[in-house]
Amino acid sequence: MVKRIYPLLAGCGMVLAVATVVAAQVGGEPSLDPVSMTISQYAARDDGGVIETAMAVLGLASLALLAGMRAVHAPVDGWPTRLIGLWSASLVGAAVIPSDTSWQGALHGLLSAVAFVSVPAAAIQLVGRLGQDERWQAVARPLEWLALASGLGLAAITYVALPGHGVMIGLVERLLLAAEVSFLGLLALRLVQLTWGRRSASGPAAVMPLSAGRPSAS
Repeated sequence: MVKRIYPLLAGCGMVLAVATVVAAQVGGEPSLDPVSMTISQYAARDDGGVIETAMAVLGLASLALLAGMRAVHAPVDGWPTRLIGLWSASLVGAAVIPSDTSWQGALHGLLSAVAFVSVPAAAIQLVGRLGQDERWQAVARPLEWLALASGLGLAAITYVALPGHGVMIGLVERLLLAAEVSFLGLLALRLVQLTWGRRSASGPAAVMPLSAGRPSAS
């Protein structure tokens, strides 16, 4: 039963985090510009800690996703597990450490950068593996496109942050984050289908790994 809770925690946590961040910025101070301000800068100027809380929830939801995928024996062993775990830990750390001008601000920025790099790196590792697993082939093509979008977004924000002098960095960062969360969200959606839809229709054996032995014909 615990294994079936992971996908729900992952999916609900991601939806809650995204909705909270969007609501906080739509209803934020008019003087705050999400196009030119990073999410961290926006959160530092917007009192209440709502965005920081949403970041922590997203990190924990990603950990639940990872636990759920491992529970159904998805091909996430090795670097994908490490990278998604790094994304989760970096988000939680960035949510706790303030983004001010002290050494804490520098650490917050480093954790944010690590988080943004982790998902595209994990996506590169995962798309090929999931495409070869019959249980995940239904979402393999959309995952490939989202992985590509994440990679392009990472390249774009690197350019904007360095030679681009931060022009529209807030918009680019939010587009990158949207691609990364969409990648993880699609994994969570498929995990819900595997652990709830098939199980309720075909019984507990439906989520067993496909590599498990089958009874020989008599």
